[in-house]
Amino acid sequence: MSLINTEVKPFKATAYHNGNFVDVSEADLKGKWSVVFFYPADFTFVCPTELGDLADNYEEFKKLGVEIYSVSTDTHFTHKAWHDTSDVIGKLQYPMIGDPTWTLARNFDVLIETDGLADRGTFVVDPDGKIQIVEITAGGIGRDAQELLRKVKAAQYVHAHPGEVCPAKWKEGDETLAPSIDLVGKI
Repeated sequence: MSLINTEVKPFKATAYHNGNFVDVSEADLKGKWSVVFFYPADFTFVCPTELGDLADNYEEFKKLGVEIYSVSTDTHFTHKAWHDTSDVIGKLQYPMIGDPTWTLARNFDVLIETDGLADRGTFVVDPDGKIQIVEITAGGIGRDAQELLRKVKAAQYVHAHPGEVCPAKWKEGDETLAPSIDLVGKI
């Protein structure tokens, strides 16, 4: 079953954020745009490159009113240790959610049960708490924050402009489409 347009299921978790342990729940995702960014594990190989890329682009996400939540099945204690010992992870300013009970990984259908790890899953959640974008990649394939920014902008545009859609490769400022019978067979 697709998670598109479904509401984020209830959860309670602890995150490491700006030097503190903080509680996070589905309520924190409502009222703003959010990116829930699952990765397999702390202290690994592709994961720090992805989290660092998000950190490098974090201000752009913030300008769009988007909060990023990175999530792995590690604990919030492990997130703190990684943050304190890695130059790349040390620059993260967004919450790092611990999911040792696998609740979030199960809720977002990214749990690799046999390994107790999460797939590389990216979820964009609208202010109503509904999932608008789902992307899941194999463990060896890193994601790109710039492409995610483009997708978030498209999701925000469509959300704010009912009746319009963004075509392939759409970028902010490009023309959109207004689906109608007049466009059938003309694109």
